[in-house]
Order: sequence, then structure tokens, then C-alpha cells
Amino acid sequence: MSMHILSVRGALPEHRYDQAVITEAFTETMVRGQVSRAVVDRLHRNACVQTRHTALPLERYGELADFGESNDAFIEAGVQLGARAVVEALKAVDLTPQDVDLIISATVTGLAVPSLDARVASVIGLRPDVVRVPLVGLGCVAGAAGVARLHDYLIGHPDAVAVLMSVELCSLTLQRDDVSVPNLVASGLFGDGAAAVVAVGADRYRALPGDRSGHRPPQPEVLASRSRLYPDSERTMGWDVGSTGLKIVLDSAVPDIVRAYVGEDVRGFLEDHGLRREDIEWYVAHPGGPKVLEALQDTLGVERADLEVTWDSLRDIGNLSSASVLHVLADTLEHRPPRPGSHGLMLAMGPGFCAELVLLRAPEVAA
Repeated sequence: MSMHILSVRGALPEHRYDQAVITEAFTETMVRGQVSRAVVDRLHRNACVQTRHTALPLERYGELADFGESNDAFIEAGVQLGARAVVEALKAVDLTPQDVDLIISATVTGLAVPSLDARVASVIGLRPDVVRVPLVGLGCVAGAAGVARLHDYLIGHPDAVAVLMSVELCSLTLQRDDVSVPNLVASGLFGDGAAAVVAVGADRYRALPGDRSGHRPPQPEVLASRSRLYPDSERTMGWDVGSTGLKIVLDSAVPDIVRAYVGEDVRGFLEDHGLRREDIEWYVAHPGGPKVLEALQDTLGVERADLEVTWDSLRDIGNLSSASVLHVLADTLEHRPPRPGSHGLMLAMGPGFCAELVLLRAPEVAA
């Protein structure tokens, strides 16, 4: 009763900048000198981000007149980026859009009706009978939650091919003339990007063609998942929606909530599957920010080295909301492939306040 992840691909916009360049542009074109450059510099340095990608060239952001223009840019760039991620993930395992039975799309940084998955379907040629499931409002947790929902579907459809597409263009949500601490923090932490996961059910996996020796490359299995929603935490993280767009809600209590709940949740989740924390050899964690990652290390009882791929992702591309944990998964499989047979844990947190836990296993041998 498991599914196999066949491929994970990230896609990033072409516009890439050093953090110092983004800091200068944000100070001059967005808050227009209403806050000290020294304050913005300090907050941006504390984010531990060196470079980020943006959907638009930096000079364009000051020209966006209102929420409507920002959202139009979100749809145009989001469709292109999401389509690229999906096509590349399918090509990597010799599949085409016509093979896809289900597509789940995750986003929280713009509004689109029809949803992004419908728009991408027409661009890349998904089948008319493809099942579409838009995930809207889950924020940073949606990458892990999307993988969990793929698992839920493929348990009941073991011969199917399913795709998760995440598209997040965080730069288009930054508020002009907003010198609140959450907006300043967000301006130094979040980046733009997309990602796609291709997964198959157990029967489809067994039917995949092997190589010349008759073996299939081992792909990680998703064994189980668990969702957690924490009490009295609705205002911890999210958006306030107004005439100027999506204004971030970001409470400084997030690391405290992580320390209070996540460690015990992980322990209980693993125990229910006959495992202990010591049995987890690799982690795929969402790069929520330095303080969140430090809290995660504390509550899990792990070292920074155990989350090294996550820290590196934060440094190189920033926090991509729901797409981030999928970039971390892709980087893990490519650069730090798990030991065959080892268990891993994917985890992310987001608005609610909530968490999603996903139990992974690297197969022993390709059969």
C-alpha cells in the first residue's frame, strides 16, 4: 500500500540576484526609503539567504500599479514555470502529459480561476479526462501535503500516474509602502520557483520496464503520512487579503510552536509505524527560515548536518513556500542519495498553523 516517486524536478525563473541587490531594490522601489537601509540590511542578512530568483526583473516591481497587475503577472509567469517543471519531470522518466491520470496543483501566492493546473493542462496537452485537484491556502506546507495526497490517490488507483505541481511567486505578494516587520522579513526570505513530482501506484511501478539487466532504478516509496492542525494558531501565519493584494501574516511565535508540538508529533507518527527517531536516516525539511530550522533541530534532536540539504536550499534560492520542500527532495535524491532500505522523513509547516509528515523509504534493490 505504497507509491513510488519516479522523479522530482524544480524550475526557477531566469532572473537571479544576490541578496544585497534585492535589498537595495526593495528599499528603493518598494518601501521607497521609508525605513532605514540598515534595518533592512540586518533583517535580510538574518535570513541566511545569499541568492534568489524572481518572476520579473527587479525594476518591474515598482511599476506594478495594483493587485490586479501583480496577479496577472502571477498567472502568466506561473503557467510558464509550472508547465516547464511538469514537462521536465515527465521527460525524466520517459512519460508524456498524455500518461497523467491526476494532477494536483499547489499555490498560495496568487489567484487563478480556472486554476493553474487547468491552464497548464491546455499548454502541455494533458488528457481531457485528467483528474484535477487544486490545493489553495496551505502555503508552505502544501509541498509535503501534496505528496501525501498523491499517496492517498495512488493507494486507491495503483495503476495510475499522478503529478504534483507547485508554483509559488512570492515576490509578487510583497507590499509597497508596508514597513511592517512581517513584510520586511518576507522581503528577505522568500523567493520564486516551481516544482513537480511524478509518482505511480504499486501496480504501475511493477509494470515499468527495466534496464538491460532487468532492474528498475530504485525510487523512494511513500509509506504513510499524517496531518496535524494546532489549536489557537490561525493568526500565526497566512495572508490578509485587501485592496493591495496579499499582505503577509507572520508571527514570531512560529519557532515556539514548532518546539512545542512537532517533536512529539514525529515521535507518535513513527511509533505507529514501528519506528523510532533513530531509525530516520535522512530528512527532507521545508526551509522555513533560520529560526524555524533551529527549532526543528531542537525538537527532533538532530544536528545541523542532518538538515544540511535544507540549509543549502535556503541559502541558494530562499524559501519558495510550497515548492521549497520539493526542491529539497530533488536535491537530496540527486546529491545525497539515501542508503538503500533506509527510512526518511519529509516534513513541512504552514498556515493553520499546521504540519504535514510523510514517511519515506529508499527501496533495497530495484526489482
